[in-house]
Amino acid sequence: MTADPYTGPIGTAYTGPIGTAYTGPTGTALPYTGPTGTALPYTGPIDTVDWHTGGEPFRIVPAPPPAVTGHGPTVAERRTAAMTDAGVQWTRALLCGEPRGHADMYGAFLVPPDDAGAHLGALFWHKDGFSTACGHGTIALGAWAVATGLVPAPADGTTDVVIDVPSGRVTASVRTAGGRAADVTFVNVPGHVHARGVEVATSLGTVTVDIAYGGAMYAVLPAHRLGLRVRPGDVTAIVAAGREIRDALNAARAAEHPEDDRLSGVYGTVFTEEAGAPVERPDGTWLLHHRNVTVFADGQVDRSPCGSGTAARVALLADAGELRLGDELRHESVVGSVFRARIERSTTVHGRPAVVPAVTGTAYATGTSRFTVDPDDALVPGFVLR
Repeated sequence: MTADPYTGPIGTAYTGPIGTAYTGPTGTALPYTGPTGTALPYTGPIDTVDWHTGGEPFRIVPAPPPAVTGHGPTVAERRTAAMTDAGVQWTRALLCGEPRGHADMYGAFLVPPDDAGAHLGALFWHKDGFSTACGHGTIALGAWAVATGLVPAPADGTTDVVIDVPSGRVTASVRTAGGRAADVTFVNVPGHVHARGVEVATSLGTVTVDIAYGGAMYAVLPAHRLGLRVRPGDVTAIVAAGREIRDALNAARAAEHPEDDRLSGVYGTVFTEEAGAPVERPDGTWLLHHRNVTVFADGQVDRSPCGSGTAARVALLADAGELRLGDELRHESVVGSVFRARIERSTTVHGRPAVVPAVTGTAYATGTSRFTVDPDDALVPGFVLR
């Protein structure tokens, strides 16, 4: 069995630090060569580990830019710093944009957690910036932490990986079987319904959407209201509609978080349809089977069923009485991958009913990379075509 930290068995030691500065392959300093905000802030190699969750890419950067790794700030504060630091944004664009990435790339910088109660922190990023939550990324990070030995796990059993993200503290419970991660269940921050029946004008007509919070704000509507289906052939039209809905709602400030403005604004639009009738199980609980495609940020299509979008969906279904404690939502993506979701417990947040959702999925490693920058390359940090 190889000793490589990313392909070795469960328990193989992880030898790289979380959230420390790059030191270069020989251990000698390879610092960012320009001050924060310069056009070319880093010229050394950047090592990444790529995973996918339900088909959605997730690029892990164990050693991110120093501007987001210092002592003291919370992960939410690190996100704010990342958004305003030109050097951090440059690195995100380098790893996300072509030719090193693509318009639908997604990833995270690993940073120190808020305190010793978590194993690591994560700053999630996409082609347009930094998001507040990421369910598929949380699932991948849980599997990665166990596979690399960062969080020790038995060959058979369940191990909790605690992760601080900008929206709060989440837990990825990794179930191992035969020394491999069989699946990962992430327990999210509480989700709640923000608004129902909000009218939005689109080029395909006026529709009503519901808005719910699942670590980020999502607008949710059945795809048929726009004459669309959740299928690959309709994705182009769905992307256009998702952008219109998000932009219109944000222009109207329809999704303001009740306590933290950093969590305000519609992040994604979830287009749903029923894939089958609800089925009553022998114990009296119900199995719901729905299909969805989520368009997030500025037109990115989630290949997975979208973890935080699924969490928002759970909040809406619970509020409508369609999903109860013990019931399960089988949530299918546009490419056919599946998350299983349930209500972990009911609670109250911001004076309104809420639920803590648990979402189960699988994640797999796809490769490792060492990205470099040639000083003569006129196309750095990169570009996206959409």
